[in-house]
Amino acid sequence: MKTLELPQTDLTASDVVVGLMRINDMSDEDIRALYAASRDAGVTMFDHAAVYGGWHGCEERFSAAVTLTPAERAEIVLQTKVGIRPTPNGAYFDFSYEHILESVEESLTALQTEYIDVLLLHRPDALVEPEEVAKAFDELHAAGKVHHFGVSNQTPGQVDLLKKHVRQPLAFNQVQLSITHANVIAQGLTANMGGLDQSISRDNDILNYSRINDITLQAWSPFQKGFFDGVFLGDREQYADLNDALEEIAAAHGVTPTGIAVAWITRHPAHFQVVLGTTNPQRVRDSAAGSDVELSREEWYRIFTAAGHTVP
Repeated sequence: MKTLELPQTDLTASDVVVGLMRINDMSDEDIRALYAASRDAGVTMFDHAAVYGGWHGCEERFSAAVTLTPAERAEIVLQTKVGIRPTPNGAYFDFSYEHILESVEESLTALQTEYIDVLLLHRPDALVEPEEVAKAFDELHAAGKVHHFGVSNQTPGQVDLLKKHVRQPLAFNQVQLSITHANVIAQGLTANMGGLDQSISRDNDILNYSRINDITLQAWSPFQKGFFDGVFLGDREQYADLNDALEEIAAAHGVTPTGIAVAWITRHPAHFQVVLGTTNPQRVRDSAAGSDVELSREEWYRIFTAAGHTVP
């Protein structure tokens, strides 16, 4: 498992992150098995959010199942997210000073920890007031309750607006990326080409902005075809050519197609972290094995085009 020295932080972490949004209904034994398999595979970073599993549900399930000694707590990176508030009428976003502080205190209690290594703003809030975010971040950082900060699914302009007031580095941006949902990467290859959907910029060039500003991009839903509409792995009805390529390249490297799907992301020089959503320990092992694979340029582009993207 490769590790990354994460820019703008004092953290070193695995480039595969285990996301825990689906553990709420798992038994303690199964959660412990998932955690143990992750650690054995070299994973050192675990991703939560206040809204996962109901209000702080997955955070509570994790800490109830996994007892961390002070030494082990220091060996891992716990990340959580703040800003989505569920209601009976649907969720809404809240980046207010009061909500950020309240939610972080609840996360600390749920996770049974004295500090959060990384706190992300969970998607953009259209009503954000950057001064309030800055005030909350200042207090949390000064108190030692949050060590590092970032965002998710935010454009360069949204990040710059926050940076106008936030003093701490915004060191992370968690974005959706898989081989088949790759507009973050694909758009740049067909820039200035008329009549091609791939040429449309949907994120104002998050990729290059992040590389220029030393922001670590975290890829969520790395196996999803699109927005929670199933995985492309094994889908021969829609992605036969892609699965053929993944299987052939996987065999050449002695890993699984899952591993190659991870390797495709980690091969990019932006040094993405890959955030898994699986609860399957073997899928974690397969993904971790892919972290160690260095795809050639030919292999990387073959996978890209087999997924249906254009290389002009």
